[in-house]
Amino acid sequence: MHTLKILDTHYITHDVKRFVLEKPKEFTYRTGQAAHLSVNLPEWKDKAHPFTFTSLNEWSKLEFTIKIYDDRQGVTHQLGKLIEGDEILMHDVFDTFAYKGPGVFLAGGAGITPFMAIFRALHASDNMRGVALLYSNKTSKDIIYHDELTKILGPAYKNVFTREGVIGFRERRLDRDFLLETIGDFDQRFYICGPKDFVTNLKDALIDLGAKQASLILE
Repeated sequence: MHTLKILDTHYITHDVKRFVLEKPKEFTYRTGQAAHLSVNLPEWKDKAHPFTFTSLNEWSKLEFTIKIYDDRQGVTHQLGKLIEGDEILMHDVFDTFAYKGPGVFLAGGAGITPFMAIFRALHASDNMRGVALLYSNKTSKDIIYHDELTKILGPAYKNVFTREGVIGFRERRLDRDFLLETIGDFDQRFYICGPKDFVTNLKDALIDLGAKQASLILE
């Protein structure tokens, strides 16, 4: 277990907080891995929760991008209270998503976070060919890292909003109909991350549209 000092933390959306932490000497990890984190307070240090690294191993610092659920009074609520200089405990590191080649990434809300390190690594190596992202959120204010995703993916990055609430807005969801309209080739890889129902529904829709079970990469 590592005790990590917070070097910087701030909200990047109304309920998503970025944490920049000290990186332990000689500590290494792979793109797509995650770690169990807890708050270094007596009553919270044993209550660890999994979060994916959004930083890359070659960076000098660690970064986690975490959605804060204040209504649940749990670990993320406590993380939301932390400031620069406070400490986070990093327990075990484990695999989540492994990049297996070009494909379409489907993300719902904070489900974008496991994909960020993958996109950053591919972009750094100039290897974004054949990669696309369909990203679903309630509103445009909920998008995480919008500017960076736009820069990295360009026209291969599309947003879907379910509750935008502006004049002329047409509610859309990442569902079978949207996939059929947007994707011409289902004989390719699909990476899916988001709420449980989001993942299940998209998996079923993709298989129904001809995608192979072996080509679906889920968390």
